[in-house]
Amino acid sequence: MALHTRDGGLVMPNAWDGLSALMLADAGFEAIATSSAALATTLGRSDGRHEVTRGEHLEHARLLGRLTGLPVNGDFEDGYGDTPEDVAATVEAAVASGLAGIGIEDTSGNPDQPIRDFDEAVNRIRSAVEAAKGRIVVTGRTDNFIQGRPDLDDTIRRLTAFAEAGADVLYAPYPPDLDALVAIVTAVAPTPVNVLISPADKVLTVAELQKAGVKRISLGPALYTHAMEALEQATKALVAGDLTAATTGISFERISELLARGTN
Repeated sequence: MALHTRDGGLVMPNAWDGLSALMLADAGFEAIATSSAALATTLGRSDGRHEVTRGEHLEHARLLGRLTGLPVNGDFEDGYGDTPEDVAATVEAAVASGLAGIGIEDTSGNPDQPIRDFDEAVNRIRSAVEAAKGRIVVTGRTDNFIQGRPDLDDTIRRLTAFAEAGADVLYAPYPPDLDALVAIVTAVAPTPVNVLISPADKVLTVAELQKAGVKRISLGPALYTHAMEALEQATKALVAGDLTAATTGISFERISELLARGTN
């Protein structure tokens, strides 16, 4: 939690496998996170539809932590369960697995009604906090903006209630613009706010986000999709017969070096 309350906060990139986690650790990042979207995609499944199990995500998070020795925040969707008791069980399992943080969304996994009712969402965060007992950083997240509900007032209402329920960090991915982001940060202060890359309308710098009062910056699946873009370009080169362009990348010696660090 100290990383969130210091001047400037932290940048917490999201890894998707052992090597990506080791690369982030080698670059000097002090904490990393899982990405539910990237994890689901690597398994050939959809994110936010209860297609990845709690056990699979816990095993994935343990791998990242074991290889890097860094604090790991679990991007655990809606807490993997229908009831507040299920959410509490997920938090207990995350603590037992050595995670440093866990995010709980107000999503439902139901595309017809993707956001849970206010009271239900708050009760689930309260249950997570009670299970955490201060042993793990709990992030309360509302997905209003990315689920087609551009309601700033309701977003602030939910985040404020999550803070009152004891959430350590608050998170609303992709507020529409900087003014909305500042409004969120101001409304929930002094509880730290996480931002996913930037507001929806413009990608800002780390310094600009820090100036706005953001305490944690995460990237979700962005690094994963960046890597997949490179793979797509390589496959296009291969189809065109350009073996040089298709096979230019990080050396396997470098990969072996990183893997060796993770096993020491």
